[in-house]
Amino acid sequence: MVDLFSIQDLLDQNSGNKKNDSVGGAGLHVNSVDTEKKLQKKIGQVNLKEREVLAERLAIQINYPHINLEQFPVSHEALRQITKEQARNIGVSCFYISQDQIRLGALDPTKEDVQAIFKNLQEKTHTQGVLYVISEHSLEKILKLYDTLPDIKPITKNVEIRAEDLAKVQADVSDFRSLQALLSKASTTDILTFILGAALKVDASDVHVEPEQDKVLVRFRLDGMLHDASKIDSGVYKKLISRIKLVSSLKINITAEPQDGRFTIRLSEGDVDVRVSVMPTVYGESVVMRLLHQSREGLSLDSLGIRGLAYDTLLEEIKKPNGMIITTGPTGSGKTTTLYAVMYLLNQSDVKIITLEDPVEYKMEGVNQSQIDKSKGYTFAKGLRSILRQDPDIAMVGEIRDLETADIAIQAALTGHLMLSTLHTNSAFGAVPRFLSMGVKPFLLAPALNVVMGQRLVRRLCQSCKKEVSLDESYTKKVQEIISTMPEKEKVEASKRGKIFFKSEGCDECHSLGYKGRVGVYEIFPIGDEVEKFILDGQISEYSIRELAIRHGVLTMVQDGIMKALDGMTSLEEVFRVIQ
Repeated sequence: MVDLFSIQDLLDQNSGNKKNDSVGGAGLHVNSVDTEKKLQKKIGQVNLKEREVLAERLAIQINYPHINLEQFPVSHEALRQITKEQARNIGVSCFYISQDQIRLGALDPTKEDVQAIFKNLQEKTHTQGVLYVISEHSLEKILKLYDTLPDIKPITKNVEIRAEDLAKVQADVSDFRSLQALLSKASTTDILTFILGAALKVDASDVHVEPEQDKVLVRFRLDGMLHDASKIDSGVYKKLISRIKLVSSLKINITAEPQDGRFTIRLSEGDVDVRVSVMPTVYGESVVMRLLHQSREGLSLDSLGIRGLAYDTLLEEIKKPNGMIITTGPTGSGKTTTLYAVMYLLNQSDVKIITLEDPVEYKMEGVNQSQIDKSKGYTFAKGLRSILRQDPDIAMVGEIRDLETADIAIQAALTGHLMLSTLHTNSAFGAVPRFLSMGVKPFLLAPALNVVMGQRLVRRLCQSCKKEVSLDESYTKKVQEIISTMPEKEKVEASKRGKIFFKSEGCDECHSLGYKGRVGVYEIFPIGDEVEKFILDGQISEYSIRELAIRHGVLTMVQDGIMKALDGMTSLEEVFRVIQ
């Protein structure tokens, strides 16, 4: 409670002192000044108490805990979790962090920006979080503490990996053995160039640097499979990590926290965007560099492996002016690439296309591409609302993860927009049950969906060393069962080709792997009238939708894989490895 009596005493005392001062001389004037100072201090304390009382009342109203940070010790590590600009503009601060807990204080914890920062920090630090109400005085105290932070900045020198250096490396690299020989002679500054040059030569999608107890492995992901490319010693490894952090604009002195960065390799045939992820492990920092080729000229549906009736069906559906086109599959199954191929067909001068991605993986001319930023509250749902205010003809959302995003996307599809997006399900037939499990209303979903695609990526057989093989009894029986359930047209096609399948032993062309490149296997499921009735019933399962789709002539992924194996594009082993 505010101490009004003590203030009144000071006022009375001050009044008496002034009277005495007029009669009593200079000594009493000093007492008057002291009293004035005491009075101002007391009023300031009362104001602080009032501000804390207001913060406490707000905390009770919104059901959040309250804390007074006046005497709370705040570490530099806690301060660095939120920038001074964010703290000042949003009214939020981090005042405590440990290995398993993070605590934030905010003027209003219910604000959307505060909630976004809170959730992002929990995910980033992998800790449990607590959000408190604080007063303006507590926030002012935190803002002053930022001035005490030591000036630790990431090293961001202009370091480049030159295209001519990569070309020299590629001329000397023919296989993993030659890479190992190169790395054993390479200087510290050249080792990253050698690794990236070799990765680009063999068309790797990822480079992994993984420290273990007695060695450090460099592994390349080729056509979805990881392969040991070389080994490096621990001394070289530490210098390599510093070099990677340097070109990626990461903090070299931070080794106990995950970091994400990027850099670009500029080549004559098109830029390669390198996304870098560094994560602490038991034996050191593990690094993954993802290589993204920005050039996507000439990307087409048939080059991805969509053909026949599936191709005709998809082409018909993407010509519609509104509705939803959904592609499904696990991470790394090529969903985004398929959507880019669709956008490549739709990208005309009289059409406006906007994308919302996490992250933007490929640049496409003529398309407005936006990247979400959860740390600033820019989520898929919030971004999608903004997209629709831009009046696009076509919108692509990287992924539908929650009910809010699903509802906005469906409403957009029903109000004249063509929506493209992805969903994490095992097959095209699981998309509808997934939407319903999110809470989407069946009577909105049914008219909104145009087509759902399921897909996987299988490795292509090396055309230089592939040869015919005969199947054993178990494989023959399995293949016959799958062919017997195919639509009549594909069944006839399969019988014409006989039972000739192929396998590759490996050669110099494919680096002795037997495979080179990848191709998609698809199931493309248009949502017709009968399927709409199923959805409106609401009592559906993946199995029942699958049975309905097969009756209507939809070729499943495994059936499409068998047809591609008969064509010599891939092997049966690869089809059954990818599609269980």
